[in-house]
Amino acid sequence: MKRFTLFNATSLTLGFAFLYIPILILVIYSFNESRLVTVWAGFSTKWYGVLLHDQQFIDAAWVTLKVGILSSCIATVLGTMAALVLVRAGSFKGRTLFSGMIYAPLVMPDVITGLSLLLLFISLGVDRGVTTIVLAHATFSMCYVSVVVSSRLVSFDQSLEEAALDLGCSQFDAFKSVTLPIIAPAVISGWLLAFTLSLDDLVISSFTTGPSATTLPIKIYSAVRLGVSPEINALSTMLIGLVTIGVITASVMTKRAAVQRKRQEALATQQG
Repeated sequence: MKRFTLFNATSLTLGFAFLYIPILILVIYSFNESRLVTVWAGFSTKWYGVLLHDQQFIDAAWVTLKVGILSSCIATVLGTMAALVLVRAGSFKGRTLFSGMIYAPLVMPDVITGLSLLLLFISLGVDRGVTTIVLAHATFSMCYVSVVVSSRLVSFDQSLEEAALDLGCSQFDAFKSVTLPIIAPAVISGWLLAFTLSLDDLVISSFTTGPSATTLPIKIYSAVRLGVSPEINALSTMLIGLVTIGVITASVMTKRAAVQRKRQEALATQQG
């Protein structure tokens, strides 16, 4: 039976075209000589030079990077702790409320989350800036980290940790030496997911930001409201390039790790 039919090929082609042709057009017009994004006036890289000398975009990029790293680290620590409680603590009073509070931000509209955090910071008298954005991003991204780490802990063989305890390790040493290395891929995945969500966030950042802290999504949105410029296209192309490099690098590393693991299994089988 033919699995790859003409209908499947057509659907796949149309789907990829719908997803990637707009991105391809954006990349092409980032090299447009003209300032009018809809009029092609020849090939030029001048807008990349203009972008690299635009201090406002550079400052926004640094703020975004700083917020992303700090919030991801906080979210990873808190999300991992929450996952351990949900998976390891068993039944305890308030477990339903605790799990509901962990998973609620996953389905909560960003507008509601941003507004509630804004009211919280105002009531506490906290000046809005980088700190409030970091706290806001850590608040909603830790939920995603908790889900990722929990899925790994559910399938974790606790007998390995029990063996370490029987050999004289403390609870912390057993977690550090046995549990953490095994669940490290899930923890790293959670960190990367939190970092990506922080880089992409616009709505919550717009509620919790201040005059001294403008993230890159907010800066791009503010600039686009005045009209799309080739400089925005150049910035978007650079971000697309960074994401592409990251995806390819992760894919190559995963493939190499799989090949190495198969070689080690084959060697162990031969020795056995």
